Amino acid sequence: MDIVTNRKAYRDFEIIEKIEAGISLLGTEVKSIRQGRIDLLGSFARIEKKEAFLYDATIQAYEQASHVSHEPKRPRKLLLHKSEIERLSAYSLVKGGALPALRLYWRHGCVKVEIGLGKGKHASDRRHDLKKKAVDREVQREVSRFQKKHG
Repeated sequence: MDIVTNRKAYRDFEIIEKIEAGISLLGTEVKSIRQGRIDLLGSFARIEKKEAFLYDATIQAYEQASHVSHEPKRPRKLLLHKSEIERLSAYSLVKGGALPALRLYWRHGCVKVEIGLGKGKHASDRRHDLKKKAVDREVQREVSRFQKKHG
């Protein structure tokens, strides 16, 4: 079940592969996520000292928390196997390689984050994608009209 999706990542990056990662959260962060108070816009993963971290994911403060609360934009550790971290690290060093956060979801009662191995799109690539979408939509319309007439 999806909690939040970063649709802008699919627009800005060509996603080559997706990797599921656990995420280390505080209790107040989990409660905030349950309320849907999270934003992945612009969030990405980065490898530092053989550890993976998620940056720029905003989890709003939990209102019913006591005096102790979490910082909304703090870096959060991603829980990955060593081989996955090495593969992400190698990919992020390639020119144009990026690791955007694609979505956050529940899996067996735990919060998981899907990290994409992406390559940045240029403006011309985005225009091409929009044209392709428009053509596909028009074809689908014509097919449904034909089916209604002859169906």
